[in-house]
Amino acid sequence: MNSDIVITMITMTVLVATSAYFSATETAFSSLNRVRLKAMADKGNKKAERTLELSEKYDRLLSTLLIGNNIVNIAMASISTAMFVKYYGDVGATISTCVVTVVVLIFGEISPKSLAKDSPESFAMLSTPIIKTLIVLMTPINYFFTMWQKLLSKIFKVKGDRKMTADELLVFVDEVEHDGVIDKDSSELLRSAIEFNDREAEDILTHRVDLEAVSINASKDEIAKVFSKSRYSRMLVYEDNIDNIVGVIHQKDFYDGIGTADKEIKEIMTTPLFITKSTKISDLLKLLQKSKAHIAVVSDEYGGTLGIVTMEDILEELVGEIWDEHDEVTEDFHQIDKNIYRVSCATDLEKMYRFFDLDDDTECSTVGGWVMEHLGRIPNEGDSFTFDDLNITVTKTDYRRVLEIEVKRPAL
Repeated sequence: MNSDIVITMITMTVLVATSAYFSATETAFSSLNRVRLKAMADKGNKKAERTLELSEKYDRLLSTLLIGNNIVNIAMASISTAMFVKYYGDVGATISTCVVTVVVLIFGEISPKSLAKDSPESFAMLSTPIIKTLIVLMTPINYFFTMWQKLLSKIFKVKGDRKMTADELLVFVDEVEHDGVIDKDSSELLRSAIEFNDREAEDILTHRVDLEAVSINASKDEIAKVFSKSRYSRMLVYEDNIDNIVGVIHQKDFYDGIGTADKEIKEIMTTPLFITKSTKISDLLKLLQKSKAHIAVVSDEYGGTLGIVTMEDILEELVGEIWDEHDEVTEDFHQIDKNIYRVSCATDLEKMYRFFDLDDDTECSTVGGWVMEHLGRIPNEGDSFTFDDLNITVTKTDYRRVLEIEVKRPAL
């Protein structure tokens, strides 16, 4: 075989391999998991640490890879064309184009990118030392392209904010759960933690109509009966009416070793913590911790009592329902037939939306409020309406409130 052909073929092979390297490295750095790399770096993996540092300079990295890949591909096309024209004359250029295109696509692009995508972190760590050297060698060219990029950014006013939003983070959690990296319980806990800062006191409060409270003028026997009936460890104290909360009594302060304490109610009650309905529960948690309180009274815009939020309510937003031996266990969704459910109207509306896969633009926070909004009045038992494909029927009311509804799905 002609020595020129042998040298050309060897050169072409080296160029294809180099093109494959650049293509694979580009895919590896664009696909790698930064969180995984950071975890490896935190454990002392120096290769991961260097690769993570390099990935933060992605613009310089990308320009180096693209410049190198284009130089290699152009050199390969030129050498191939010269060889084929020499042996096949005028049709040599056409043959060269066909051969180089197929070879580059298969061996220089598709195959290496597919392999790199399967293990991007490993390939990126392997490539980092070589790429760092190339970046230094191509510094003048990279500088030119960096200035060009800044010019384009100013002309087209490109915003460089690439921070992950809460919604994007929720999607990421869903993907991780789908891939089997975390289980459903862990996924729910992560979602709750992400959404925690967006929740307000209004979203989790116990409404005033459901509150247990005693008058400051009530006798100790009356207060003891309320403690016994409610089984609560803390009791609100009001003066004149529920809109004027003046204190909180703790059960352990109300009783001593042999019965009720000798002190007056005013002496044993503590000053309540007052908040607005728009207070973020993340801020409220800090307030409760700082004041060493367990209950916060939520005031409305007129200074009246809208409801209360307890430390337990806040923790349940993170870890789910917390039951003790005195709680009456209630189900938010009770299936009574194949396509029929009984739903408690105290249920968080977002929870119902997720359960039935609904979407509605409303400011209501509970199922009860949502039902009243759709009916346009205070519901009566037997009232019904249709929403999406669901048939909603009011099954239980209490004076001016709806307590329970029946939701019927269409038969499949």
